[in-house]
Amino acid sequence: MGRTPTITSRNSSEVSEARRQVSGISARIANARSLKPSVGSLDFREAQKENVDQPSILIISDDAELSRAVTGRWQSERRVPAFTLMSSDVCLGFDPDTFHLAIAGGLRPEALSVVLEAMDAAGKRVLFVTENMRLVQTVRDRWPGIAILRQQENWLDTLVLVAGEILHWVSAEADAHRFEQANTLLERQALHGRYMLEMRHTLNNTLTSVLGNSELLLLEPGSLSAGARSQIETIRNMSLRMHEILQRFSSLEKELSVVDRQAEKESGGKSQAAVASL
Repeated sequence: MGRTPTITSRNSSEVSEARRQVSGISARIANARSLKPSVGSLDFREAQKENVDQPSILIISDDAELSRAVTGRWQSERRVPAFTLMSSDVCLGFDPDTFHLAIAGGLRPEALSVVLEAMDAAGKRVLFVTENMRLVQTVRDRWPGIAILRQQENWLDTLVLVAGEILHWVSAEADAHRFEQANTLLERQALHGRYMLEMRHTLNNTLTSVLGNSELLLLEPGSLSAGARSQIETIRNMSLRMHEILQRFSSLEKELSVVDRQAEKESGGKSQAAVASL
């Protein structure tokens, strides 16, 4: 999703406030970056191509000045997200897949609950901006997953920092989800492969019986009509083909065993080299 935008002027208290705002979010996905794809044939670079280069932010506000202030402040950053501006009476028709973060502020009192409930139900990250301390407590109690920012001195600088952190974690969550899906797919494929290997001997025995009986029938001249003989030849040929496929499974199993042993040998060599370098 990109780097967190750099703040041109901030002090330690602002940074502390920003970190506090996103602490609830970071706690949920603290291990997201540590998730690694399993070894397999799937090309994980394809999943990475799905990443969106430019983050998208939806600003929901009935105060045009607030929207202008937020978008204007961001113009001084090296990386500017794509903004969509909506008022509270039209934002309910939003598509949750078109933005990564919603910034809500300056809402009409009767629209506050409707907007935040809709965002919460859609599972979207929301940064709520207000100068009303009573609203801060209300939102914190009803929607604990929403980050809150008070409009105090230098609040626009803090907003850019907090929003940047949230976008960073949204990107981490998306990566973790993709890796989880990829791992699930690989595990399913591995399960099918193990099942086929386990059933290989049973299938071979069955095919041996089918193939042997079909060949015995074909050895008796004149006992079968031309049509029946053609059908039994088809059964024998298909049995031979299935036998060849199972033989390929056996070859594949041997190749994988060689690869596993080679990987273990290389891993052991690297461990010994690391110990020797200490």
